[in-house]
Amino acid sequence: MTDESRSGDRTKRPHVSKRGLKLPVLGAVSMDRRQALKVIAIAAATPALVSCKPGEETSEVVMTPAPVSNPRARGDAWDPDLIAPTVPWERSLTSDELQSLAVLCDVIIPADERSQSASQLGAHDFIDEWVSAPYEANQSDKVLVRGGLVWLDSEASERFGEGTRFRELTPDQQISICDDICYVPNADSGREAAARFFDKVRDLTSTAFWTTPEGMEDLQYLGNVPLPRWDPPPPEVLQHIGLE
Repeated sequence: MTDESRSGDRTKRPHVSKRGLKLPVLGAVSMDRRQALKVIAIAAATPALVSCKPGEETSEVVMTPAPVSNPRARGDAWDPDLIAPTVPWERSLTSDELQSLAVLCDVIIPADERSQSASQLGAHDFIDEWVSAPYEANQSDKVLVRGGLVWLDSEASERFGEGTRFRELTPDQQISICDDICYVPNADSGREAAARFFDKVRDLTSTAFWTTPEGMEDLQYLGNVPLPRWDPPPPEVLQHIGLE
């Protein structure tokens, strides 16, 4: 037999693993999707089969309890303990600012038949925590939010009577102010900063609201839920992708 013929026979010969499982050589034999899936399944099952030989003693698995904290973390803003997280900074916004912010959050996401309002789910408290963080970007957001709340009261006073505050307006009056700053590219000259403020609060309000259990239910989000069983794809789906 020539070297060339031996080489040809070797490439056609199924690869025999140490455990006696015959697997096609991927580089030499063409495989369709069904064959590839079989190879993957065999490879995944092999360790389990070897560990379950008759008469072989199995060692008891000792479960180590999960740590309750990370002793190596300082637990501050720059090295937080992600296992037992806390908020290590003081809140910055005043009670008066929080009241106005809560009203604005509810203009953005009001209560309806499906869910509570943003403030009822603590969106304004989330924003307070956000802007109180000692990081540079968060501190810039604090300046923007505080300035924006002052602007809302100033605009309410100018439009609806001296001394009138934004949170004292009717819902329609509040919406009329917000409509003028709801989209940064369309903001009138002199209102660009107010539009950036509204954009930031809208973003933070949405983040706060839709990361609560109630907000996820409002979205009809189906993740993060344990399933009692897992049903495989129906036959028509498997047929469509060529696996049935």
